[in-house]
Amino acid sequence: MVQLSTSFSAFLAGRCAAVSTLAPGITTPLYFSDARSEHLATRRGAGLFDFSFMSCAEITGAGSGAFLESMQTRSLSGLQPGRIAYTLLLRDDGTVLTDATVWRVADDRYWIFVGRRSDFEYISGCAAQSGVAATELASYQAVIAIQGTASLAIIQRCFAPQRIPPLPYFCFQRIAYAGAECWLARLGYSGETGYEFVIDDAAAPALWQGLLEAGADNGLIECGFTAADSLRIEAGHILFTRELASPVTPAELGLSRLVDFYRPAFRGGQALRSLRWRAPQRRLVGLHLPAACAGAPDLPAQIANGRAVLSSACWSPLLERSLGLGFVNNVDASPGTSVTLTNGMRARVARLPFYDPAKRLPRRAQ
Repeated sequence: MVQLSTSFSAFLAGRCAAVSTLAPGITTPLYFSDARSEHLATRRGAGLFDFSFMSCAEITGAGSGAFLESMQTRSLSGLQPGRIAYTLLLRDDGTVLTDATVWRVADDRYWIFVGRRSDFEYISGCAAQSGVAATELASYQAVIAIQGTASLAIIQRCFAPQRIPPLPYFCFQRIAYAGAECWLARLGYSGETGYEFVIDDAAAPALWQGLLEAGADNGLIECGFTAADSLRIEAGHILFTRELASPVTPAELGLSRLVDFYRPAFRGGQALRSLRWRAPQRRLVGLHLPAACAGAPDLPAQIANGRAVLSSACWSPLLERSLGLGFVNNVDASPGTSVTLTNGMRARVARLPFYDPAKRLPRRAQ
């Protein structure tokens, strides 16, 4: 049974203006000042986020690598210690259960991060059947993310005189903060250069404060889930509670690159192979929305009567317009196409990502 940590969440609850409930018993700051300021601070310098709502399972044992090969869509044979792979967990019918990152800590020790803590029960059940150990870590650790162009300079200042060299994308290393073990990873959910710290829950408040002090001259501020959501929509990234709320295949998400079809059996792989050469009937696209459409409606199970499904929506403080992610019929997926949403509003298909200052798509290289 997953038991939720409380010390860091209680610390943040006393600082933020509002909290969001992502699932029963799982809360995260919604915003500290206002979402617009937090969004723009991240784009212009740096923002500090709590991602401790995520679940982390540690997989250990002689068969841990083989077990993870069977659980997800990527080949991990070339994943070295200190590297991270972005991947998908599938249902037996080939639809996506969740996206995940797999961290190789040592030869027979891995971490797998997923968005829902309830997914740990699924992973641990499969692990038990395979004879490997799965330990839930989220109850005891916090995940702090710093995002933005100034993030590395702030980290180096915070950890001085300890030397923190630049990390390649999708890599991590062990460091220490005030005597506490800490892991630093380079990721970027916001579309900016970004880093995530995994640290013991009791030590997290001190690290949070230390980063804020080190980043004061760079405009670093505390940011909540609302800003994280609008940032990831601008960057074209999916969210487990939105784009994965209804059964959808990797091809429909535009994530077929994360599926290695030429390796031994993996969960959902047989069903996915049967669909491989069929064009998906729908695709995830960016949408330019009417100004009145500030939030996403409830998700229908599928495209109805040819109308597009809006899965995520936000007002973009940077682009000053309403943006969305959604599913459209394959024939309507070209940028510039006008579509009708299930709520009757009109929208226009846009190229993803909406925001990509370096003119590259970092996840596609992984």
